[in-house]
Amino acid sequence: MLWIGLLAAMQNAPEVRAQVAPSANERAGYTGLFAATVRGDTAEIARLAGTGVDVNARDAHGRTPLHVAAHASKLDAMRALVGAGADPNAFDADRYDIVTIAAVANDLPALELALGSGCSARNVTSRYDGTALIAAAHLGHADVVRELIRAGAPLDHVNNLGWTALIESIVLGDGGPRHTATLEALVAAGANVNIADRGGATPLALAKGRGYREMVAVLEKAGAR
Repeated sequence: MLWIGLLAAMQNAPEVRAQVAPSANERAGYTGLFAATVRGDTAEIARLAGTGVDVNARDAHGRTPLHVAAHASKLDAMRALVGAGADPNAFDADRYDIVTIAAVANDLPALELALGSGCSARNVTSRYDGTALIAAAHLGHADVVRELIRAGAPLDHVNNLGWTALIESIVLGDGGPRHTATLEALVAAGANVNIADRGGATPLALAKGRGYREMVAVLEKAGAR
């Protein structure tokens, strides 16, 4: 019963809810570098950085201006902040980095910029000790998954729930086209199709148990047991 409760909680509280983007009230209350970031004012970002303002300052939720820019998909602001010395691998209070923020948002341009700015796809993030790849697989963001794989994301990382990206694409997916495409991308990249969950259930057993026939076919073709 405990495991069923945990699964239900995870299904009702996905990564997209675990992340905390700045609220409208927070955005309205920002000053200085944070306000310039919200506006996407790259000239002001550069001016403030030139006066010695801390480009890695934190708001009340532990977000840096770079986190705020990533949440808002302010790409020019992201570039300006990184150019001014912002740490691309900084975590907010919930242990999210800009790669995971972009991955959860299914924001491929922001993801590509985050990766190109030096944020690692290998970072262990979130309260679940997961990765951006696991978060994207959970949500069925297949294009993001492919980009993270190209960036060297660890395919078989196991989070503190005992799940890999491949498992999350099944147990937190809906068996539809997006999650099946995600599973296919992981399998094609060489993800281990036989890593079981904490209860000993393999990805194949999990897919069969949910009646996800397309996923079952992908796994069986890959030699899953």
